[in-house]
Parts: sequence; structure tokens; C-alpha cells
Amino acid sequence: MTADPDRNAAPARRTDARLNRERLVAAAEEVFAEAGPGASLNAIARRAGVGPGTLYRHFPNRQSLLTAVLTDRIRALCARAGELRDTASPDEALARWLTAFLAHARAHRGMGSALLLDEPGAPPVDCHRVIVDAARDVLGRAQRDGSARADLTAEDLVQLVTGIALSTMRGEDEARAARLLDLVLDAAHAAPRGG
Repeated sequence: MTADPDRNAAPARRTDARLNRERLVAAAEEVFAEAGPGASLNAIARRAGVGPGTLYRHFPNRQSLLTAVLTDRIRALCARAGELRDTASPDEALARWLTAFLAHARAHRGMGSALLLDEPGAPPVDCHRVIVDAARDVLGRAQRDGSARADLTAEDLVQLVTGIALSTMRGEDEARAARLLDLVLDAAHAAPRGG
């Protein structure tokens, strides 16, 4: 009995397509972080080591590529909240996740706005809701532990950290961003008991 070459070719093509897609998303993340959401799609294809045709087969327009990059990063950010919930103290999980969220917000500035403006009628990516849910998870645990203020909301934290990211967009503002986040974390702590 001879092997069917078509049967073996299909899985190899699917693997190649998946790897190309992963390389394109990784390259797009780097290029968008360097040049913003209006970066050259040809530069992204070159960095991924594929031709423009391969890019457009996976992502027919800029918005679909921006959506893939942002969705991938938000999934990773939210997964980080779950990892920290399972491995760190409530207070440490909150601080480390907010630090990760600030890094994300500073690196991906403008991408959410570009998604909203690029193509009217396209399905929106509800990034805000997913991030607020992750913040609610780590904040709620810290509140139940008594280490975070009971009157603080996840929406408050997301808005504060987003404000820090927007006001410290230049690379040299990294130390200022860290200082402002430290102030937010100090304000987030519950008042000392018996004081």
C-alpha cells in the first residue's frame, strides 16, 4: 500500500500557515510598538520573513492585523492575572498585574483607537471589558484579603493606569510612569487597621 501524498501535505500546509500567522503577529507587535498603528504592512511582512501576499492571505487589511495583535496581547495580559492569582499574595498579585498592564498600555498606545477609527462597521474588540474583568479579579482578591481599599473599583484602577500610560508615552518617561504607579498602589492600599 502506498502513502497518499495529499493526506500528508494538508497537515504540513496547515502547520506552515499557522507558523506564518504567528510570525506575522509577532512581527506586527514589534513594528507597531516601534512605529505606531500606521506602520508599513510591507515592513511587517519583511520582519516576519514572508511576502506581502502571505500577510494579506492571513490579514486582509490593517484592522484585522491590529485586532490580532491586540487580542493576542490582551489574552496574555489576562492570563497573567490568573497566573498571579494562583502564585502570588493578593497584594503582590495586584501590584505585579498593574505593572504588567501599565507596560502593555504604554507599548500599545493608539492601537485601540486605530481599531475604532480604521473601518466603520467592523466588529469592535471589547478590550476595555476584558481588561476590567482581569483587574476586577486581582483587585477583588486583594480586597477580600483586606490589603486593598474596599471602595476602589476595577474601573478606577484601569482608568488611573491608562492615564499614567497616556501621560508618559515617551520612552524616557519610564521612571515617571513607575513612580506614578507606585503612588496609585499606595492609594489603593487599605487604611492601616486601628489607626
